[in-house]
Amino acid sequence: MSISEPHLQRARTKIVATVGPVSADLQTLTDLVKRGVDVFRLNMAHGERTEHQRAVENIRQLSLQHGRPIGILVDLAGPKIRLGKLPVDVIECHRGDAFCFVAEDQSNDISELTSNYPSLVDELSEGDFVMLADGQVSMRVTRKEPGAVHCIVVQPGAIRSRQGINLPGVKLGVNAITEADHENAVWAAENKVDFISLSFVRSAEEIERLKQLVASEGSPAMIIAKIEKPEALEVLEEIVDAADGVMVARGDLGVEIDVAQTPMVQKRIVRVCQQYSKPVIVATQMLDSMHRSTQPTRAEVTDVANAILDGADACMLSGETAIGEYPCESVEMMNRIMLETEREMNETNMQVPGPTQTAEVHPVTRAVVFGAAKIATQLAAKLVVIATHTGKTARIKAKQRDVIPAVGISDSEQTLCQLTLFWGIIPLRGVPLGEEADIRQAIEAWGLADGCLQRGDRVVFVVGTGLAPLAHNVVSVHEVP
Repeated sequence: MSISEPHLQRARTKIVATVGPVSADLQTLTDLVKRGVDVFRLNMAHGERTEHQRAVENIRQLSLQHGRPIGILVDLAGPKIRLGKLPVDVIECHRGDAFCFVAEDQSNDISELTSNYPSLVDELSEGDFVMLADGQVSMRVTRKEPGAVHCIVVQPGAIRSRQGINLPGVKLGVNAITEADHENAVWAAENKVDFISLSFVRSAEEIERLKQLVASEGSPAMIIAKIEKPEALEVLEEIVDAADGVMVARGDLGVEIDVAQTPMVQKRIVRVCQQYSKPVIVATQMLDSMHRSTQPTRAEVTDVANAILDGADACMLSGETAIGEYPCESVEMMNRIMLETEREMNETNMQVPGPTQTAEVHPVTRAVVFGAAKIATQLAAKLVVIATHTGKTARIKAKQRDVIPAVGISDSEQTLCQLTLFWGIIPLRGVPLGEEADIRQAIEAWGLADGCLQRGDRVVFVVGTGLAPLAHNVVSVHEVP
């Protein structure tokens, strides 16, 4: 099967896959795209710059060889606080054990812990909780002294060097964009990646600062806000409005807030993204058991399906494709779950609420895209074609969750790659944004070759005439002769 055929066997919900040691080579990347990957994520918290550079080059080569736009998301590590190096490989923490965090670079005492954040011992207070190993181990601060914070284990488990530290409810003074993030953002902009995500976002101002930095490097990359701090939930609407997209980062989020709250918080985040017409990715532990198994649990399958039903534009695989034993099987399984869920949605006419806050998109464009969907449904059209320069028109179409497939065409390669994150939009290269007759002819030839169009089928086109500045104001219907 060609990497790009048939399009209708790919889910409309997009798949983001993390690149790691088991998936960075060209052949595995190709296999992952064949099975349904739309966007590859480079996690800057792990790996070396040379490895990430090689991954970018392999993905771009793959995209060119097979004629399919493929998105690249650079995930900045953010101010992630981590344990320092432990004197032994593993420390077993038993309930009631006493530990001490010290303001040192390293320690040879297994009861003394260090971190990569020198101010940690200053900003913790008596009664605060320190969560380690993604919340598997919990300690409570019992007392402070100059240069040290004493804790007692309240939830036992094992800890290892460099594991993450979460501090629920603690207001930290650390900058959202670290020096390493700044360097990685500049590198991402220079490499013309399509998406840059910022970890541990706490305010809209942090998103704006990253946007300014990226723009100053001449990059139109979309900025994705990762929601994983309680402070972000307090100003969620402002962050969603400022960002170009959002990631529900359930790993740290589920540690920073009560884990029992996570499902409803996820639904709230997705709902706000719908209102603001922003793409949203649901991430972390979606098919976690497939690190070691060829089959997911029933709960994981349901989790993926519920994310789609909530209105997620994309679901993300992390360790499953970065370090897991079955990266290709994980992507194939996620695509299968998506197809089955979307089929049921189509048959039962389940609809996700449409956007209500779309100030940055021209009102004429919003109305025309809405009308085009109604016309396509009434005429039983087989395809809707959206011509877009920046991708905003296609974004509005994606949020309508129509059952009729949609193709996005653009004169910008980066816009085409960014369309890979939009629900239900098939980015198509090689279609000229000139005369409408040329567009129709190119789409007709592609559709017949792809198999998604037959003689006599109707296609609805959304294009602009220039009569309304920055707006798409023409809907036309074409019947394949």
